[in-house]
Amino acid sequence: MPHNPDKLTLAVAKGRVLRDTLPLLQRVGITPDEDLATTRRLIIGTSEPGVSIVVVRSADVPTYVEFGAADFGVVGKDVLIESESADIYEVLDLGIARCRLSVAQPRDAQSPGIGGRRTRVATKYPVTARRHFASRGIQANVIKLYGSMELAPLSGLADQIVDLVDTGSTLKANDLIEVEKIMDISTRLVANKAAMKMKGSRMKDLIGRIKSVIEVGT
Repeated sequence: MPHNPDKLTLAVAKGRVLRDTLPLLQRVGITPDEDLATTRRLIIGTSEPGVSIVVVRSADVPTYVEFGAADFGVVGKDVLIESESADIYEVLDLGIARCRLSVAQPRDAQSPGIGGRRTRVATKYPVTARRHFASRGIQANVIKLYGSMELAPLSGLADQIVDLVDTGSTLKANDLIEVEKIMDISTRLVANKAAMKMKGSRMKDLIGRIKSVIEVGT
């Protein structure tokens, strides 16, 4: 997609990331022209001329940025690690939508792998899960799921899950326990490499403004 030097597009992940990002953008003077909860428009203008927002699934944010459909992306570190996109810069840790990526299993489960069978692990993050278990010297069959992870061990599909944990209340409600933290997760601002060259001045200005409000808030 050709880069218009006068326009900037931010791809923001749906859900909690979006909810936590909007107040941050408001602090730098950028507010959507429409209510994102009710609008049917896919590209939303903002109070800052030439700056628009697109709201997409979190897994799609790196793709939009990598291929130049968006100049900036706002998405969790978990998604960035999983995507392994080459043509994007990780610009800032926004410090919002914090949680952790962890291993969990049923409270009364035996140690996985007993009897010589490989541990079965269900997750939305197969790349990260394989890397983690390999680093521990554990042979694991990783099963990719898109829905509720908690159901996998309860139904016998998997021994463990690798998923995001915030308060842990969903695990507790399903009698699962967190047995290992893989990493802390927060939301990151990423940028398209080509756009940083072609729109460098304007993009660096916005990055600087965002960085300033983050520093004031910490």
